[in-house]
Amino acid sequence: MKPDHPAHAAPADAAARKAVAPVICYPVEGLPAPDLGPYLAAREGWTQVAEVRVPPREARCFDVPAGHFFRITSVEGPQVGDLNLWNAQDLGERFFSGKTRALHGTHLSAGDRMWSNLPYLREMALITEDTLDWYGFDAFGGGVHDVIGTRCDPYTHNLLSGGQYHHCCHSNLTRALAERTGLSLAEAEDHVHDVLNVFMCTGFTRDTGQYFMKASPVRPGDYIEFFAGMDLLGALSACPGGDCSTVHSSDQAACHPLLVQVFRPREAVAGRAAANGYDRSHGL
Repeated sequence: MKPDHPAHAAPADAAARKAVAPVICYPVEGLPAPDLGPYLAAREGWTQVAEVRVPPREARCFDVPAGHFFRITSVEGPQVGDLNLWNAQDLGERFFSGKTRALHGTHLSAGDRMWSNLPYLREMALITEDTLDWYGFDAFGGGVHDVIGTRCDPYTHNLLSGGQYHHCCHSNLTRALAERTGLSLAEAEDHVHDVLNVFMCTGFTRDTGQYFMKASPVRPGDYIEFFAGMDLLGALSACPGGDCSTVHSSDQAACHPLLVQVFRPREAVAGRAAANGYDRSHGL
């Protein structure tokens, strides 16, 4: 039942129960705070070593060696993208949006890390710059670069609208990974995972708690930049929703390409991501 139509009457102490103060689940004071200074300084004299242009309603893979930077840039018009990351040496290690959300919050920006799945749970990438950090949270509770949505997919599209739409980000990422690795579509699909919704402006409605999207504030020239803590295989889909202002998963929205650039710093900044210290004995 929706909160405004509960099936049960509130108890006498309902107000007191609701008034209990929240506790942050994962205080991150124990994490070493990243000093972005050395990373930003390392860009001086860097060399671009690769560039991938992601066409509208399609996805492309890209490679980022450990210790390199990569940027995702808006070109031509406002466009959101869905980002997957894998350990280039082991597709079994991939971006864990749920734990990243639990550690850093619903939306990411400079200084936040992208963590890998269990049993690895280590830093895959560090966000070093975000030209949309000025946006913060708007009056609707919307923010940019979320880890609360999953990715548009043809299964949900079929469930809600019927039909067979093949350019949802899930399918785009599946095709791109299959082409890059030689895996079958079925094998590649097993590795596609929940995303960082790059440039997407989202939140939850205050009254019903529903996930919403709104026109992205991104404009050509805006970018989000990352530092790779391990050898990464990335895949980015230029979402068929365009700037996600009106429709999702369709050919109706105005869509634009996205640009991925990979840079090698002149001098090394940091080592590879350290393995998680848990011994995996699980109490036995």
